[in-house]
Amino acid sequence: MASGKPKQYLSLRNRSLLEWSVAPFLDTGWIDGVVLVLPKGDTDFAKLALAGHPKIGTVTGGATRAESVLAGLQAVSERSRGLTGPLFVLIHDAARPCLTVEDIETLRDEASDEQGGLLAVPVTDTLKVEARERADSTLEQANVWRAQTPQLFRLDLLKAALQNGSHAGAGHADEASAMERAGHRPLLVRGRESNLKVTYPEDLPLAEFWLSRREYLR
Repeated sequence: MASGKPKQYLSLRNRSLLEWSVAPFLDTGWIDGVVLVLPKGDTDFAKLALAGHPKIGTVTGGATRAESVLAGLQAVSERSRGLTGPLFVLIHDAARPCLTVEDIETLRDEASDEQGGLLAVPVTDTLKVEARERADSTLEQANVWRAQTPQLFRLDLLKAALQNGSHAGAGHADEASAMERAGHRPLLVRGRESNLKVTYPEDLPLAEFWLSRREYLR
């Protein structure tokens, strides 16, 4: 992003990306709490008004996505001791500020089983496999989807999948890939193009456009 600060703290419409990304989870009413996994040495979160929210807790992440997610899951496990029945968690990227409550509830309604699920959108572009900066082959796009977050899984099954993958030396692009390796088949729940992940500087004005729309006004 060439910004000099972590992208989750960049400002969009007078709020940080992180605040936008967390807001729909706090707005649902049925989510019991949010655990934010912060980088070691993070000093920016404490400056946000969000830091004092009663539903939010924080933990320090690890060197990889899987280690960071496991740290968050462990915090959820400790906070939920004594609860009975299966417990479900939603994993979301801090750099996806354009998620809606409706998206979360659709995922909950369609994927709350042992397989879990994730928001995703079908690929419409032609996909090329690169070799030395030249197109080497073309992928069939008929059955290819772009994974988004949040991703919804049972806490115990996701923890086991991530831990087993780490022990086996497997790398995981996301939580769904860990579940796939463990033999599960997560449901692909149709998401929206607006649920973009801010990755490049040109993504910021696009995210700002989506956040100016009625469904995001709070």
